[in-house]
Order: sequence, then C-alpha cells, then structure tokens
Amino acid sequence: MIDRYVEVSLVKRGITCTARLLGDRAPVTCAAVWKSLPLSGDVYHAKYARNEIYALFPPFAESEPPLENPTVTPVPGDLCYFSFAGAELGTRAYGYDREVGPGATVVDLALFYERNNLLLNGDVGWVPGIVWGQVVEGLAEMAGGCNDLWRTGAAGESLAFRRA
Repeated sequence: MIDRYVEVSLVKRGITCTARLLGDRAPVTCAAVWKSLPLSGDVYHAKYARNEIYALFPPFAESEPPLENPTVTPVPGDLCYFSFAGAELGTRAYGYDREVGPGATVVDLALFYERNNLLLNGDVGWVPGIVWGQVVEGLAEMAGGCNDLWRTGAAGESLAFRRA
C-alpha cells in the first residue's frame, strides 16, 4: 500500500501541516475523504473537546463509513471524522452561523492539535471519532495558529483539506 498525504490549512493565516492517511486502520473513511478532496469550509474551535478545530460539510461518502479506528481521546495530530444527525447539532449553543435541521446529516472533519482531549458532549454523551490521518509535518506551527484562533476568533477563517 502506498502512503497518501493531505495538506490541512488555516487559509487566512497561511498555516499548513501535512498528514498521512491511515488507510490500513480506516480504509473506508480514508477512501471517502480522499475521493472528496479538496474540501474547505468555515473553521470552528471546539467548545467541549478542548484542543480541536474543525469544519462542517454535507455528506460526501456514498454511504457513511463504519466506526473504524475509533477514539474518544484523540492525541495531538489526529485527524478525525464525525457524522452527526442535524438534531445533534441543531442548537445555536454550538456557535454555528446556520441552522442544522432535523433530518440533515453533517460531516465534521477535525484536527486535534494538543493533548488532553475528551470527546464527551453534554447533550449526547460520548462521541467517538474515526481517526483517519496523523499529522507528520508542521504540527507545532498549526498548533500556534489554532491557539491564535482560540484567542482572537475564527470569523473569516477557513479550514481546508487537499491532496498533498
């Protein structure tokens, strides 16, 4: 199997890191993400999971991937895939600038940039994510950008994923 890589960028800040896809551990998820690239969307900083940035997308897989290579404790550099029904994110408390209504599905592609993350949501409980990639280059610079995003805000910033 040939290693495949993606670049993950905070576009406005001009910060990019490179991640290796974990095709041996999450083959269905990696195939779905790879096929859909490039992807870009408004970036959000996690409220509950701690050291996480993410973007939300309409579903892009032919069918939702199974829960392969799951975690509830992502480590620095993990790229995670989540799929949510609209009712799970359908509250303004999450800070989204649009309503995510019942019956809709939303895909969340996330980057974890520091330790001590716990995927526990007060509304729905444990939220296991699929670890589909691991940052292999540029994590320190990305973490600096993520901390800046946390302190100064995410408005106007995009999170982009593309083939490297």
